[in-house]
Amino acid sequence: MEKRLISKEALAGIVGELAGRMRVYAPMPEGDQVLFRLLSGDEKPLLDYANTKNAPKNFLFPRTETLLKFTRTGKGMIHQGETKTAEETLLFGVRPCDARSFTLLDMLFDQEKYGDPYYIEKRAKTTVVALGCVHPPYTTCFCTSVGGSPCDATGADLLLTDLGEAYLAEFLTPKGETLLSAFRGTPAGEAEEKQKEAIAAKAAEGIASQIPAREIKPILDTHFEDPFWNTLHQKCLACGTCTYLCPTCHCFDISDEVKGDAGVRIRNWDSCMFPLFTKETSGHNPRLSQKERWRQRIMHKFRYYVDNFGAIACVGCGRCVMNCPVNLDIRKIVTDIEKI
Repeated sequence: MEKRLISKEALAGIVGELAGRMRVYAPMPEGDQVLFRLLSGDEKPLLDYANTKNAPKNFLFPRTETLLKFTRTGKGMIHQGETKTAEETLLFGVRPCDARSFTLLDMLFDQEKYGDPYYIEKRAKTTVVALGCVHPPYTTCFCTSVGGSPCDATGADLLLTDLGEAYLAEFLTPKGETLLSAFRGTPAGEAEEKQKEAIAAKAAEGIASQIPAREIKPILDTHFEDPFWNTLHQKCLACGTCTYLCPTCHCFDISDEVKGDAGVRIRNWDSCMFPLFTKETSGHNPRLSQKERWRQRIMHKFRYYVDNFGAIACVGCGRCVMNCPVNLDIRKIVTDIEKI
């Protein structure tokens, strides 16, 4: 694996140069928030930031996506698959928790038997440059409790770690190695690797929130009807903020939109927090209240995904904790479940 030292003065300029030749999405200030957006020309990305408001899953699993088009003719319906192909894209400055979320989405959308061609194509054409959290930004972060760490390389093609005077660039995959000619620098050696390991260990120690995320699976296996679920949901507004900001939530709805004789089939993000998500055509809804919906959210992340893929469907980014309008805290929920 190739490792290089990239000076801090040079890094933003390198990314700006790449933005003049290809599609580069990076963290940029938008009002009082930081969002991933397309860089234009030699525009330079934001390097000193905590995390973005929006998780970058939108680039692989868009909020709205056309699946096919259809036209009514005198001889019947003509169906045409969406012909737009994914473009080569560089996602720069992805935090390790968000890069790791891509591997969790891969488990669902890129299975051996069931593959989502729309997701798979975008994933194949997206190069992920992750930026380690050498100073964990929020008290709400809990990545170490769900199998991650602030300088984890999982899901990244290239990992950048701030060593103080320069960044250590680790080219992890063949896609990452395609950037060798752009990310110019000097070779890194054993001393820089040891420095990185020390920084990563200190960063992991800085994650203050520790929850029993892996320990609650046996409890969830046997407590589906526990009274615990009767009160958990009571202040939830069913706004969907937690699911829309989550890097791993992937509920979607498919609808047909028709105008005249032409129509499109569209996939849109949905949420298990919404009453209509499970409402059937008959009018029956198997999840009548937020009690059932919150139980489903917790069960899916910490039980069902573990059963299906051997991984917790949470990366500990803390977005749902920071942005819930009524302060529902998934960390407290998991901790309380362990006490059942």
